[in-house]
Amino acid sequence: MLRETYEKIVNGVEVRQNLITLKKELKKENNRMALLYYLAGQYEVLYRLLENEDAKVRKNVVLIMGELAVPDFMDKIFDAYIKEEKLFVKSDYLIALKYFDYRKLIDRLKERLDFLVVGTFEETSMKHINEEKKLLTNMILDIEGIHKHTFDGYNVLSDIVLLTNRDHKEVTLSEIKNGKAKTFNAGIVARTKDLREILSIRTYSEMLFRLKGALTVSSDVKSAADVIFKGGILDFLNERHVEKTPYYFRLEIKSKMPLSEKSNFAKKLATELENVSERALVNSTSNYEVEIRLIENKEGLFNVLIKLYTIPDERFSYRKHAVAASIAPVQAALIAALAKDYLKENAQVLDPFCGVGTMLIERNKLVPANPMYGIDSFGEAIDKAIDNSRVDRTVINFINRDFFDFKHDYLFDEIFTNMPIRSGRKSEDEMAMLYNNFFRKALEVLKNEAIIVMYTRDKELVLKGVAQNKAYAIIQEYVISKKEGAYLYIIKVQQSCS
Repeated sequence: MLRETYEKIVNGVEVRQNLITLKKELKKENNRMALLYYLAGQYEVLYRLLENEDAKVRKNVVLIMGELAVPDFMDKIFDAYIKEEKLFVKSDYLIALKYFDYRKLIDRLKERLDFLVVGTFEETSMKHINEEKKLLTNMILDIEGIHKHTFDGYNVLSDIVLLTNRDHKEVTLSEIKNGKAKTFNAGIVARTKDLREILSIRTYSEMLFRLKGALTVSSDVKSAADVIFKGGILDFLNERHVEKTPYYFRLEIKSKMPLSEKSNFAKKLATELENVSERALVNSTSNYEVEIRLIENKEGLFNVLIKLYTIPDERFSYRKHAVAASIAPVQAALIAALAKDYLKENAQVLDPFCGVGTMLIERNKLVPANPMYGIDSFGEAIDKAIDNSRVDRTVINFINRDFFDFKHDYLFDEIFTNMPIRSGRKSEDEMAMLYNNFFRKALEVLKNEAIIVMYTRDKELVLKGVAQNKAYAIIQEYVISKKEGAYLYIIKVQQSCS
């Protein structure tokens, strides 16, 4: 089929349609190698087609040459790109060039981009001009990277939004001592000149900035870009960074729009922001330091929030490794904060399902413990836990063993754990057995008056396990996520002294 298609192209039979067919066939790696073998270095037909009078023939042959990625093709493609007069196919040459190491062409690509930026073009051409500018920008950034900005706005008065657990916003709120703060449905809104205080709080998932002059925008592209720009986004960025423009940004649209409509809106808005800012703001979906997030509200407008990737967030820098079942560090930090009143300093703490060590590390950051033991039957998790704790400079004794086979010379003051979750590999009966065995085994390793801090998604199994054993008493229950059925239990051990 591949050879037949190519021979039709050679013989001038429905060339454009057969090029399209050939291009589709080359998506399979084996076909790409087969065609290269068949061509045996004879590429004259492809070169000739680059000069075909039909622009769509030129478009398809250049994309095929990109797929084949023969090094000698690069200069041919670039020369054809420069000569190409039809704007609607110019971008296809750039797509083809991305298959090559085009470093030597960077200066000439920059020249082309500069020409497009300062040039004046007919309105009917702008769609293709903007697409070409976007591709050129990203190609240059992929080779040279961005000129990174240094954040120095720690003491600049800022309106921020902290996204938190919706049921426990007050945990984060209580940590903010400087400035003004209050809760809202998704977390905390605050006005502060002390960002370092905010960056020390471990119980929020994201910090976003509000742009005072552009709190909301409409879905009209030109209006939205104008409001964001005139609302002071450049002043906002310049006031918080050592280096100035350009700033590379991406757009994140959170809306109920159909995906195609949302993508089109983001694409057009990004282009309009570039234009209205005279490319002081440059859109890049892979190399960026600023995210402009638009969240559709009940009125059909979009709330405008800014996320800065220039701000170093070292809160969870120890978490170099994770596994599929790992708890998010911010969730572990929240669990520790909710349990704080029950945690003893220098307690002997055990996590029988420790994973990569996140629960123990976060517990220790809030109330230091000593010694700490982490057990897990998954060897890979233990290896990663050892590395994470080493990065954090936290001493934890990790043991690759099944908790139910674990023995120790002394008893522990506390179990602090994230219980295994139900998965395709565990049936309901197996989970019931795991919890039953846990409550039995815990009494062998815990002191009288010890506590269990347990994060779980199996509420009924916890209640059943406690009800069946008089040595346990639930002293606190927290709903962590109603949607996920996640709960935190503080359980006290009251073993008989007889």
